[in-house]
Amino acid sequence: MIHQIDRFKLFNCFLISAAVLMSVLSVSSSANAQSKAWPDKPIKLIVGFPPGGGSDAVARVIAINLSQMWGQQVVVESRGGAAGTIAADLVAKAPSDGYTLGLAHVNALSIIPALGQKMSYNAATDFTPIVLLGITPNILIANVDAPAKNVKDLVAYLKQNPGKVSFGSAGNGSTQHLAFELFMHMAGTQALHVPYKGSGPVLVDLMAGHITYAFETMAAATPHIQSGKVLTLAQTRTKRSAAYPNVPTMEQLGFVGFEATAWYGLMGPAKLDPKIVDKINADVNTILRKPDVQAKMAEVGAEDGGDTPAAFAKFIIKDRNQWAKLVQDARLKVDLN
Repeated sequence: MIHQIDRFKLFNCFLISAAVLMSVLSVSSSANAQSKAWPDKPIKLIVGFPPGGGSDAVARVIAINLSQMWGQQVVVESRGGAAGTIAADLVAKAPSDGYTLGLAHVNALSIIPALGQKMSYNAATDFTPIVLLGITPNILIANVDAPAKNVKDLVAYLKQNPGKVSFGSAGNGSTQHLAFELFMHMAGTQALHVPYKGSGPVLVDLMAGHITYAFETMAAATPHIQSGKVLTLAQTRTKRSAAYPNVPTMEQLGFVGFEATAWYGLMGPAKLDPKIVDKINADVNTILRKPDVQAKMAEVGAEDGGDTPAAFAKFIIKDRNQWAKLVQDARLKVDLN
């Protein structure tokens, strides 16, 4: 009987010890899970354009600040080519764990899909929009010796010389090219489109007089505007940029609804954990309110960033539909090769 009681006590002690051990393991597991909360390793931010442009500048501002906030390095990886679609494809095919993000851009998510081009990803379903980083206008610029130095005179000159006046762009299917096409469509005239491989050669030839006009990004055009080497005629948002308060918008010059912008955002692969999306969104909104970040974004003309993931998703759809309407109305066909 005594032995049975001893065995009973021993069994109870075993059960108590097991319960204590399970409790300790549970606490340890919980603490370990918390210690590995996202992010617990470096994050890759893929950019679809080479270093030195507006996309790279915006990406690096955000990456530096997120690295400081998260205590994990956010590494900017440039994967240029095919108007940003190579980078977009890499993001679309990445694991949905939050460790591969992409710099969302008007070309890959709006213009190329609107043109009906065959792509290796679905712009509408293969991404998770996280946050808009900024919108920047294009600037209609001219050679200093251009025959027309304002938009009204330019339209008249184009109608007098249909198909003869040269407009450069950063390439077929670029936002600069589509701004030109929108202008031709709304003005009811024609000009000679000269595509280049990037903004650099456009500006070189514009200043040399080999081409006469161009729609260019604010980031690329501003240094040459400030030096007086090119003229400004108009900007392409429906409201004036704070950086160019004295330059009229195309809408103010009679082209109602004219909007041809470049924009930047953060996106992830489809099915990204909503908690990760909300964290990134909240942290980026905090970063965008910092005065030093606002100053750096202003250098490339990027304004009106922030808001919710849902707001960014709606913005992309609206922008894509706008370009799709232009493509349909103007019966536009673009060879991206």
